[in-house]
Amino acid sequence: MNTQQKILPYTTVFIKLLKGPVEYVEKSTWEKLIQYKVELTTFLQQLGLTLVLDEQDGYAYVKHLQTEEEDNPVTWIQRRSLTYEESVMLVLLREMMAEFEVGEATNRELIKKRREIKEYAELFFKENASRVKFLKDIDRLIDKAEENGFLDKTENHDLADEQKFRIKKIIKAKVGSEELDHFYQQLQRIRETKELNESVQPEEQKV
Repeated sequence: MNTQQKILPYTTVFIKLLKGPVEYVEKSTWEKLIQYKVELTTFLQQLGLTLVLDEQDGYAYVKHLQTEEEDNPVTWIQRRSLTYEESVMLVLLREMMAEFEVGEATNRELIKKRREIKEYAELFFKENASRVKFLKDIDRLIDKAEENGFLDKTENHDLADEQKFRIKKIIKAKVGSEELDHFYQQLQRIRETKELNESVQPEEQKV
């Protein structure tokens, strides 16, 4: 007997969500997600997952439900651990997003050149003995942010510093307003200390 198995209409959306966030720019997937969000939410809950959907900013992702019943719950989602410097870069990108949203922005998306991100980040990172290595380290953090899904390269350029990136709004889910305020206060103190050290020249010792 030939039994035809029915495939759920939101299966492709479910698979994409397991791999990472889904954004409105993925038009067909996003439309299907919105269409089946109720059914998808119910299905995910059966797997111990919950759908986080922000229709205004245009992103969605899944996370594990918080339960105390199982000591070793099934892990569906790949977890990424960030280094301290990668976390700082993430906070700086989130701060750029916050400044963009409180301004009179005419565009929905925040687009920045690699050069602009580096100039912003320089104020918060401690420069080492070699400026060339210092800038390469910031480049590496930018590339890592792209790899982790927080930046999307929108335009290649012969000059690397002129490459354009879209700062993805999913970063708002990773760094909340309270976390942003806490980290920003710390980073602001670091920046002020750095600027003070650069402006104050040590006096020559008298013999």
